[in-house]
Amino acid sequence: MRAKHLILTCFFFFSITTCIYAKTFYVSGVNQITMRTGPGLGHKVVDMVSSGVKLEILEYGKEWSMVRKSTGKTGWVQTRFLREEAPKSLLVERYKQENERLASKLSAVEETARTLEVQNKELTEIAQKYKQLKDASAGYLKLEIKHKALLEQSREQEERIQNLEQSIKSEVKFALLSGAGVFIVGLIFGMSTRKKRRGSLLS
Repeated sequence: MRAKHLILTCFFFFSITTCIYAKTFYVSGVNQITMRTGPGLGHKVVDMVSSGVKLEILEYGKEWSMVRKSTGKTGWVQTRFLREEAPKSLLVERYKQENERLASKLSAVEETARTLEVQNKELTEIAQKYKQLKDASAGYLKLEIKHKALLEQSREQEERIQNLEQSIKSEVKFALLSGAGVFIVGLIFGMSTRKKRRGSLLS
């Protein structure tokens, strides 16, 4: 019973310790450190951890700490090589990568801006051409309407000329017929007058 109680107490203590020290530390001060199966140099090396690598502290100790890598592998490393602050070299590398990312993003934005500028220029040219075509079409429509109006006027004038010609022909025919009638009547009247004169002379 006492053994079971002791196990539960140790487990509880380990859980509290783990919760307290579940923090992120970085390897600093050396190029690489060893990760071992236990807290001491006599334990087997299970991995090598490079400087700047981020580790999660599972159990923090004065000389040795139990850590977990981002890959999930756990082990013990010497506490003196752990720092809460990221190494300056890592920060510099991060800033460098961030600057490169921002520079790449800025370059992409500038390229997009240039593309949009070209597209806007093309759209402006298209709009101008469309306006010119529209104006030309409007002018063409006006000319077409005017042309149709002139054709209509020409047809009306042709009809008037034809009517006038018909009227003139009718008047000429009437005049000719009237003149011929007058001539015939005059001729008949003259012949009648001559006969009367001859008759009076004979009597």
